[in-house]
Amino acid sequence: MKKYFILAIATFFLILLSIIPLRLAIASYLAPQPQAIFTLGGGSIRETFTAQFAQKHPNLDIWVSSGVSKKLARKIFRDANIPDKRVHLDYLAVDTVTNFTSLVKKFQKRHIHHIYLITSDFHMPRSKAIATFVFGSRGIAFTPVPIPDQKFRESRLRIVRDSGRAILWIVTGHTGASLNPRVISSSDN
Repeated sequence: MKKYFILAIATFFLILLSIIPLRLAIASYLAPQPQAIFTLGGGSIRETFTAQFAQKHPNLDIWVSSGVSKKLARKIFRDANIPDKRVHLDYLAVDTVTNFTSLVKKFQKRHIHHIYLITSDFHMPRSKAIATFVFGSRGIAFTPVPIPDQKFRESRLRIVRDSGRAILWIVTGHTGASLNPRVISSSDN
């Protein structure tokens, strides 16, 4: 009986994971070009880069997840002549996984099927892994735009851990963020 249970769970995950590449392919077909800019907060360098990038893409809205303070972010975008109506600042995320899970429904409601994903180059491998699971499971393709940084790449352990958390979110709707003792008050999204 235990063998069949393990086989059933393995089959479930195999089917789940095989659907993601299909959904990503469909999303890329529906929207071959990105329809929005999504930046993972982590310092004013990311917002400044995003503002410069957004100047070259004047028809795209910008979404920043848990970045610098609202006041500083607004100043960065205004200084780059980016209208406030294009900039959506979201502060619900408490970590990289929740950067994605806290905004994916908003992207879906706006029928966004393809985004530019902006973050530091050292952070991009983990961000792409999470995006593949979270956005891929919801039919949102992404085009990575790494910001050059002098930091070392993140460990594979962090990538595997957060990929597991992304899969947990797909299956349960919870990211496990509330299990982190450093997160004082968070609601799993």
